[in-house]
Amino acid sequence: MTATGDLPILYVDDDKDIRHIVRLALRRDPRIDLRLASGGAEALALVADEAWRPAVVLLDVMMPDLSGPEVMAAMRSIHGLGDVPFIFVTAMGRQAQIDDYRALGAAGVIVKPFDPLTLRETIGKLAGF
Repeated sequence: MTATGDLPILYVDDDKDIRHIVRLALRRDPRIDLRLASGGAEALALVADEAWRPAVVLLDVMMPDLSGPEVMAAMRSIHGLGDVPFIFVTAMGRQAQIDDYRALGAAGVIVKPFDPLTLRETIGKLAGF
């Protein structure tokens, strides 16, 4: 992947400060086409038409409208998103919780607070690219 924007990533989190940190961390890589959503409904609207498809989706677990697992389930039923890796980004990082997220089909979990300097590398390892 070498062209600008050839790595589309969707980050969904109701915390605007965390979205800002993710934007700052990932904009250093010109290959990333980052889209941000403040909740599940907004994320589903972003992928409703097939003009843009994420290669990976990062989801906060606890959000006011839809939980991360609910968003993942809804997106998995959308054409073209069934095989996309989903990574949960959460402060709830006990091993039992991480195991539960993986059992739901998550590719991995990034525990908050995370290191913004290694975020891109961590996403790549968990998503397999």
